[in-house]
Amino acid sequence: MKHCFFAVDLGATSGRTILGTFTPQGLELQDVNRFPNHLIELGGHYYWDIYELYRHILEGLKLAARMEDVQITSIGIDTWGVDFVCVGKDGALLRQPYSYRDPHTVGAPEAFFAHVPRKQVYGWTGIQIMNFNSLFQLDTLRRNNDSALAAADKLLFMPDALSYLLTGEMVTEYTIASTAQLLNAETRRLEPALLEALGLTEDNFGRFVYPGETVGVLTKEIQTITGLGAIPVIAVAGHDTASAVAAVPALDRNFAYLSSGTWSLMGVETDAPVINEETEALNFTNEGGVDGTIRLLKNICGMWLLERCRCNWEDVSYPELIAEAQACEPFRSLINPDDALFANPVDMEQAIRTYCADHSQPKPETRGQVVRCIFESLALRYRQVLENLRVLSPRPVEVLHVIGGGSRNDLLNQWTANALGIPVVAGPSEATAIGNVMLQALAAGTASDVVSMRQLVNRSIPLKTFTPEDVEVWNAAYRKFLQLA
Repeated sequence: MKHCFFAVDLGATSGRTILGTFTPQGLELQDVNRFPNHLIELGGHYYWDIYELYRHILEGLKLAARMEDVQITSIGIDTWGVDFVCVGKDGALLRQPYSYRDPHTVGAPEAFFAHVPRKQVYGWTGIQIMNFNSLFQLDTLRRNNDSALAAADKLLFMPDALSYLLTGEMVTEYTIASTAQLLNAETRRLEPALLEALGLTEDNFGRFVYPGETVGVLTKEIQTITGLGAIPVIAVAGHDTASAVAAVPALDRNFAYLSSGTWSLMGVETDAPVINEETEALNFTNEGGVDGTIRLLKNICGMWLLERCRCNWEDVSYPELIAEAQACEPFRSLINPDDALFANPVDMEQAIRTYCADHSQPKPETRGQVVRCIFESLALRYRQVLENLRVLSPRPVEVLHVIGGGSRNDLLNQWTANALGIPVVAGPSEATAIGNVMLQALAAGTASDVVSMRQLVNRSIPLKTFTPEDVEVWNAAYRKFLQLA
């Protein structure tokens, strides 16, 4: 009988459930089910379908229950950050949760700062100011007299809402809560002054827990539906990036990480928050990590750019797109990936062409030119952020670990090494699920600490190293990029 950990890993465009097993040879992962995560557009708003996600999780649990020689030790859930669910006094979800891509928070930070100064907010939280942070979502709902918020007894972040549906227990997990801009970075608890500004109290949130604590066990209803027993649900690092960073296969601490997916999140691990005038000016964020660490990082618009372009390209494969990009002229057109123009345009290709025209550059005309523009611009943006991190980090940065789905993109990884001038180590692509499994293993006593788990990942997962090439050419391109960004 294999003792497995059941990881639910939900991203902003897709989700999956995975079984993780430790063997004498290392860590084994087995997909149970994969599924899309679609935004619902209705009445000018964008929502997540939490019930559909719940249904897919149940389907995964039922499939795992029918597997021979598999015994599930525990369950852990991680998701994207900032979004939340309103729960009524009777325990019912009050409506589908808004997506962070909903336009209702445009201009929201400025509205909130009219009551609580920006510097004070950053000084408490150390969180990057982004219009969709939970703080600004909640203030927007409050100003709009949102009926769900008005009736809410509890607010549950996405992984906590799903664990509630499985267990009936309401918690607020530290790492996912840290993305909300509601926590005091020093106390690592909800900041009372911010809650007061929103008309909320700590009672509006679930029991506060840290990675590795038990949420509860599957309800009798779920046990009947799935055929499983009273399996515990563990509060892993609920924020997917926190789980992914836990799985970075580093052999020492002199590294930066790039969690590459719909978003690119680049950062370093620190032992304490780094909150000063420089981090505020550069809009860096201090999010909760595992084992008492802080993730000092920057959110960068990642493969969202390409994913939205691919919506218009039918079923063209990634290898085909990469081949087309390689055949195109280098550095013909560059963009700032984090320009507001690319947040959620109706037509991403047209948005890229508009940006290039507005900045006196040739407009990309072919698919290959569009893809090359995206990849080169991302690599150069990574260099800009890494240069800032080197100044802010208490340790030197000698290597960049690229984890997540983007770690499979050899072309972008090579261009990133070229732009940064340091080695890039790619893998694991399933870092988030691995980190999820790791935290469950630590909770179960199967593993002893994060350091040894990282060493095990390094031994168990094939990694690929990219060394810098054409450095002077990329240095020249970087100077051009800085004029835009």
